[in-house]
Amino acid sequence: MLNRSPPDRQHAAAEGIVLPHLGQRAMVTGGAGFLGSHLCERLLAAGMEVLCVDNYFTGTRRNIDHLLDHRCFELLRHDVTIPLSVEVDQIYNLACPASPIHYQRDPVQTTKTSVIGAINMLDLANRLKVPVLQTSTSEIYGDALVHPQAETYWGNVNPVGPRSCYDEGKRCAETLFFDYRRQHDLAIKVARIFNTYGPRVHPADGRVVSNVIVQALCNRDITIHGDGSQTRSFCYVDDTIDALFRLMGTADEVTGPFNIGNPHELSIHELASLIVELVGSRSRIVHLPLPQDDPRQRKPDISSAKEHLGWEPRTGLREGLLRTIAYFEDLLGQPSIRDMVAA
Repeated sequence: MLNRSPPDRQHAAAEGIVLPHLGQRAMVTGGAGFLGSHLCERLLAAGMEVLCVDNYFTGTRRNIDHLLDHRCFELLRHDVTIPLSVEVDQIYNLACPASPIHYQRDPVQTTKTSVIGAINMLDLANRLKVPVLQTSTSEIYGDALVHPQAETYWGNVNPVGPRSCYDEGKRCAETLFFDYRRQHDLAIKVARIFNTYGPRVHPADGRVVSNVIVQALCNRDITIHGDGSQTRSFCYVDDTIDALFRLMGTADEVTGPFNIGNPHELSIHELASLIVELVGSRSRIVHLPLPQDDPRQRKPDISSAKEHLGWEPRTGLREGLLRTIAYFEDLLGQPSIRDMVAA
């Protein structure tokens, strides 16, 4: 059963957001992943048909099991680096591993997914003459020299470092999107997503929220890279998905890029301490070397999203963390998951 009610059309219209017509078909690449599965839910709740496309590199059927019997949901196993011919009314391109552990496992494939996948989705959208949304990332700002980061900032990225497969792949994808806009007058939307957390984050993907929650629940040492003074801004998944939905509903001339994130900034040490408190854990915090090119500060300027999308995050950090902790408590009760995180 879906956990969201259909949006109020009158309220959305007042905010300048055009909701999809009932029965329209959306394709979500990476739809079995963390963000993708939540987006599939949101689109179904809005009365759309959804084609979920995923190759299961990091996504999992567990994330979408509850949608498989929905009459408006269809699942296709496919790699976006291979052209795809389908008939849809909207395309959300979310396909790409998003955590360093996963995108550095096969960096060449990560770049291919970002670049060739973008080309294939843009070609499909251009053939169908439908809007296409690209989920870009705050990683395109690199180790930012400007704080907070606005969309006008061009970034400080190491193009040959171990993270560059993801950073530069996403930067190139943005270039392609705006070139298709200029060359083909294609309706594009670009969202730069900052650190998002919530239920269905992969329990072993190496991202800080899932790492710390799992370690705290297991009463293991909590590992923080560096001295923990580096900052991030964490956005709960429901808020991120709401922004993507709103962005797709804007007029064709509204392209972005838009920063999508929560401007509430805190240090990694503060985050870890809060999670230990909420879990009631006996874990102690230990420090590991800081990875190469790890950003020192990360905070979005969301002025543009507020103005053009009528959007800002609504979920407080404690509330979002409690929901995420509850999800992982349930997940860790499954023997196969316990074995995976213990490895």
